[in-house]
Parts: sequence; C-alpha cells; structure tokens
Amino acid sequence: MQKILSLLVFFFSTVTFASAQSAMMSCCTKPTAATEAFAMLANDDAFVGGHDAPLPYTYQGAGDMVSYPTPDGKTAKAFMLKSATPSTKYLFVIHEWWGLNDYIKREAAGFAREMPGVNIIALDLYDGQVATAPAEAGKLMQSVQTSRAEAIIKGAMQYAGPKAQIASIGWCFGGGWSLQTALLASKQAVGCVMYYGMPEKDVTRLKMLNTDVLGIFALQDKSISPEVVAQFQKNMAAAGKKLTVKNYDAVHAFANPSNPNYNKAYADEAHDLAVAYLKKSFKLK
Repeated sequence: MQKILSLLVFFFSTVTFASAQSAMMSCCTKPTAATEAFAMLANDDAFVGGHDAPLPYTYQGAGDMVSYPTPDGKTAKAFMLKSATPSTKYLFVIHEWWGLNDYIKREAAGFAREMPGVNIIALDLYDGQVATAPAEAGKLMQSVQTSRAEAIIKGAMQYAGPKAQIASIGWCFGGGWSLQTALLASKQAVGCVMYYGMPEKDVTRLKMLNTDVLGIFALQDKSISPEVVAQFQKNMAAAGKKLTVKNYDAVHAFANPSNPNYNKAYADEAHDLAVAYLKKSFKLK
C-alpha cells in the first residue's frame, strides 16, 4: 500500500512540475506586441510570396566584424566600417529578414563611401544566423525575441558611446527595427530611414521620438500596404512628429539587389533620397 501511495505522490508531483514548467515557458516566451507583428508577417502568404530567394553574392571589401557586450549579459556581433577620422556620428544599418548577409555588408560599405566621417555599423539581430530561402527567413524572423533585439541595439548604443549621434536605416524587417532603434536611441537619435517596414502603431510611443522619419514604401506592397502607411501618417501626425513618405509604384523589397524583382531605377532614386536625408541629419557638408 505504501508503495502505491509513493508512486501516486511521485506521479502527481511530476505532473505538477511539468504543468508549472509549461506555464512558465508559456509566460516567459510569450512574444511582445512588436515581435507578434513581425511573426504575423512571416505567416502571411502575400508577404512570404513577395520574397524570392536572394541571388548568390559574396562581399569582398572593407569592413570588419566586431563584437560587443549587451545588457542581457550576452554578446552581439556587427559589421563595422569606422570613419577614417575620429567621429561620434554613427549610422546603424539593420538587415532584412534574410539576416546580416553579404548584400547588407555591401550596402554598409556604400554608406561609408558616401558619408565619410560617419561610422557605419550593421547590426545582427539574428545572432549570426542567415537565411537563403523564404521559409527559413520566416522562421528566423518569428524567432526574434523583442527583448534580445532591443539588447543588441542598446549594446550597440553603448558601444558607440553616450555622446554618439545615432541615425538608423533598415529594410523590411529592418525597416521596422530602424524605427524602434530611433525610439530606443531617445535623445541621441538624429535620423531614421525605414524601407517598407512595419510602423509603430502606439501613438504614445511615437511621441517619444527625438527625430523625424523618412519612410520609403511600395504601392504594390500587400503587407505594408498603402492603408498601413496612411495610418502611420495619421499616427505620426497625432504624435506631433514629422514623417516624410515617398511611395514607389513597385513591389515589396524593390530596393533589394538580391531580389529578382529588384527595380534599379526606383532603388537608385530611393537610395539618393536616403543618403541626402542622412547627410542632412548628420549635418555633413
């Protein structure tokens, strides 16, 4: 009888522990609103269908991978191109849903050439993982925890220093995080460019912006649609913040040279617009 009672106690203890552990996992891994927004896009057939696998490319040029501590007790890596002269100006470049691949490194190097005197740092919100197929990219984007992404950005801010002037630019997944970076940078933020990224919808949060925003969007984008952009404009107006929107009659990711639907004419025009904006933000000559 005692053996039976012991077995019953063990059984119920195990079940209780497993249930508690499950509840804890459910609580602690619950995605925040920002993570949910990106995760929803990864489940959107129209969004996934708008991303063909990137064309093969290998970057060979200037720049180095650097690592830095993050507030969550971990470390992060980034692709860095330092200014030839000491500078407190930093451009944070944030990758698309593919990850920090060679195309993003090429973009970062281009910004370094066009904006001498600015440190360029391409962040890695995927912690070293890079996708080469849409399904894989969707899983990576869904797996991003807001707390970790914010820790990576905050660590980069600490790496840049308290006197750094910070501007951000990003595409797709990175477009949304470019705006979040501007919010996290607070008074250090001097500029923000977001290419077809998910806007922040909380007007209260938008009121915290210390910079204006340049938004570059695609009229044929079925996910970050003209309706989404229009609401973003209303929200920014309600927050009392300046938003400049440039729409192109193109599909999502039209500015990505790895995309078979790449529109060079529109991409070049948008790039020139972004660089002119960033130069003005940094007060470059």
